[in-house]
Amino acid sequence: MWTILSTCFLAGPRNRVPPEVEQVQKGKDSPEAPAAMGPDGLTDPRAVYAQREAEASKSADRWRARFDAVARLRMGVTLALAAAAIAYLAAPAAQMFLIAASVVLIVGFTLLVVRHARIRRKEIWYRELAEVALEARHRRLRRWGEFTDPGPEPPPDHPYADDLDVFGHASLHVLLGTTSTRPGSDMLTGWLLAPAPPEILKGRQNAVRELAPAIEFRDELQAMGRIAGPVDPEQLRFLLEWAESPTWLLPKQGLRWLAIVLPLLLIATAMLHIYAVVPYLWIVPLVPAIGVARRYTQRIHDDFSRTSSGESGLRRYHTLVAHIAHGRFEDPLLGELRKSLIGSGEAEPEAPAEALKRLFRLVDLSNVRYNAQIHIPLNYLTLWDVHVLVRLERWKKQHGHALRGWMNALGRTDALSALAGLAHAHPDWAFPEIADGQPDDPPRLEAKGLGHPLLAPEVAVRNDVDLGPPGSLLLVTGSNMSGKSTLLRAIGANVVLAGAGGPVCAEAMALPVADLRTSMRIRDSLEEGISYFMAELGRLKAVCDAASEANERPVLYLLDEILQGTNTAER
Repeated sequence: MWTILSTCFLAGPRNRVPPEVEQVQKGKDSPEAPAAMGPDGLTDPRAVYAQREAEASKSADRWRARFDAVARLRMGVTLALAAAAIAYLAAPAAQMFLIAASVVLIVGFTLLVVRHARIRRKEIWYRELAEVALEARHRRLRRWGEFTDPGPEPPPDHPYADDLDVFGHASLHVLLGTTSTRPGSDMLTGWLLAPAPPEILKGRQNAVRELAPAIEFRDELQAMGRIAGPVDPEQLRFLLEWAESPTWLLPKQGLRWLAIVLPLLLIATAMLHIYAVVPYLWIVPLVPAIGVARRYTQRIHDDFSRTSSGESGLRRYHTLVAHIAHGRFEDPLLGELRKSLIGSGEAEPEAPAEALKRLFRLVDLSNVRYNAQIHIPLNYLTLWDVHVLVRLERWKKQHGHALRGWMNALGRTDALSALAGLAHAHPDWAFPEIADGQPDDPPRLEAKGLGHPLLAPEVAVRNDVDLGPPGSLLLVTGSNMSGKSTLLRAIGANVVLAGAGGPVCAEAMALPVADLRTSMRIRDSLEEGISYFMAELGRLKAVCDAASEANERPVLYLLDEILQGTNTAER
């Protein structure tokens, strides 16, 4: 058991925060360098984002001009049809010609409608790409005021989420907020709230390194997610529960045979009635068909509701699944994720994208139930619901067990893409070296040029940090407004990024996977009857409990001016 008792109670005077930092923290723009090359010789990502935004906006404007041109052409065709209708009434001798011309105009109008919709989709696509590039630039410049979604609320009593600004305005979640799917956002949230084992972190780092320069892939993935729109997690939950539940209709061989035999008998006896061979014999198969439909309709529609409620959300992710499946990756983790979405194995010969298309078609067939005028006679005459559910359960039997894995692969790729976006925006940031935690290698936290990731790199003050072996105490003192709390949060925020598998705001950093505990931002609670003093004592007690319960992972403690409301002697 190792414990790093690192209470950076205070922070040193050489970490003084300059006035520009306060502007960034309030959402104001930090200085923007116009050069395309940074001071380290690397391509300035701000220039890359500005160029991509300009190119995408220019393409969107071109498609908008085409959209307007087609709209004018549609209006002309509409007026020509109106003129042909008037001429048809006024010139009877030319009616045949006018009918032919009207048919041509109607066909042309239909083609223009289709063309108009395609052009509109193109314009929307490039507008979203421009917005993606613009938001990437805002994140790089730490323009927090441009982002209105603070992300999820931090879990209550989490050991560090509130103190280190993991969520909320001007937070790590907003800095990494390029996830475009609900599974990706949830997965990234989980990564920020708890560190992964060293072998998993190293795999994520390699995947992020490969995705960082793949800006086309990442931007297109994000744009697809933006176009798809948000998805209610409850929708996906209902669908996943249905996909993983056992089939109940497929084992009912008798019911399946009735669904085939009764409609055939009904057709045959109806033909006998039509040709006056045996009248009204069709009543014999119709009565049991109605009985079967009434007996099982409610149970079948329950399954239909579970699939259709989640299908609307899943349909939005279809293009993203296909996009990842068409990617080309060298990294083993990314290759594994892509392989799970291409269906190349013998057990899954059908690609997930194609399988999802088939599911969507079946759900469309089940939605006939919403049109009672069509559904009731159709179901009584053909037992429509039974046939549709049989095909849905066959799909479930073939792909249901893999659906959650597809969503997991989509979410992991989306979360890795968000970390890669952070790495691309800061090419001078380092990937930390994660220690394996060998018994003969005491854990240490070492960082060179460590800065706060939420401050604009142009104004962030860097510090070197060296902490260890276990039991060490780093005590940094300084005057008011010297940046003590900023250094504390810089250490903690970078440890959080390292535990998620992303880059850190440092020239170099080495650390073990550590359990992070903080006591910085204490609040009292009138509702719970807890004073500030008692709230901080409770937090410190949690820190002591974590120390006594520490296992093989070292524990990093960040304590900021403990018991600051108490006089010095009692403190």
